Amino acid sequence: MYSAKGDTILDPMVGAGTTLIEAKLLARNAVGLDINPEAIELTEKALRFKHHPESSQQVQVADARDLSFLGDETFDLVLTHPPYMNIIKYSDGRIAGDLSNIGSLPKFCDEIEIIAGQLFRVLKPDRHCAILIGDTRKGRHYVPLAFRVFERFLKVGFVLKEDIIKVQHHCKYTERWRPKAKQGGFYLIMHEHLFVFRKPVKGEDLSRIRYSGVLT
Repeated sequence: MYSAKGDTILDPMVGAGTTLIEAKLLARNAVGLDINPEAIELTEKALRFKHHPESSQQVQVADARDLSFLGDETFDLVLTHPPYMNIIKYSDGRIAGDLSNIGSLPKFCDEIEIIAGQLFRVLKPDRHCAILIGDTRKGRHYVPLAFRVFERFLKVGFVLKEDIIKVQHHCKYTERWRPKAKQGGFYLIMHEHLFVFRKPVKGEDLSRIRYSGVLT
């Protein structure tokens, strides 16, 4: 919906390469980045198939907080699935700067804000940035991580186009929470948020959008 054939897509935290696989199948050009070299290897392996019409998929090791090697307003769509703080550690502390090693909510959100600023810069005006993010718990208490991330994207200048709820019933990591939920008396988290943000055109009147800024 938010891109067309021949468009160029960016996934700055590409993981195992799902975004680039779909881009190739849908004839979109794509750039995939990840701070973890193992993720880049997985993505390269996943892309070893032929598909017509052809498109370009490029992958490289990079930190999403520093996209200075990418030009301003060069991408038609940005989409990514960042870590949910340290719920699942993707490098077990081996990679400096890995977001999945951050256990502090304020620190994690500060780093996300840096990334959001970089994504805002490289995205073309009036195009979209989609972020899939879920929530977590500390002890028995719900931590609305998704909405803290949401606030940081608004802060750098994005406006919200959609909040799509992804319901999930069969996540393998859910099982490890079942005993804790039963013991602590809380519900399992069975959803994620797919926030679709839009980059406003320069000079656009945003007064009709009440949340265009930092939520308080």
